[in-house]
Amino acid sequence: RFVPQMMVPFSFPLSRCALWDPVPMGDVIGSHITYYRNPRLSLMEKTLRLAYRHAKQNEKKLLSCFLLGTLAVDEDGEGVTLTIDRFDPGRE
Repeated sequence: RFVPQMMVPFSFPLSRCALWDPVPMGDVIGSHITYYRNPRLSLMEKTLRLAYRHAKQNEKKLLSCFLLGTLAVDEDGEGVTLTIDRFDPGRE
């Protein structure tokens, strides 16, 4: 499951004062949601239909919009579920 080519390092934004020493310590480890957990995607039918209708009505090839939802860890701790339940067409 570990795919090092797709992993990208992350960093925190610059600030005036640091709350910790930024010097790296220890071995490098990968942090990816699918490394330890089984992901599941749940999409509400109403949301999908709204997005589809908006895409069909839009004359542009490039469509800017947002799908909003929640991310939750399953009760057994073995998986995560991303539930997409809202569609926002965005603004021009």
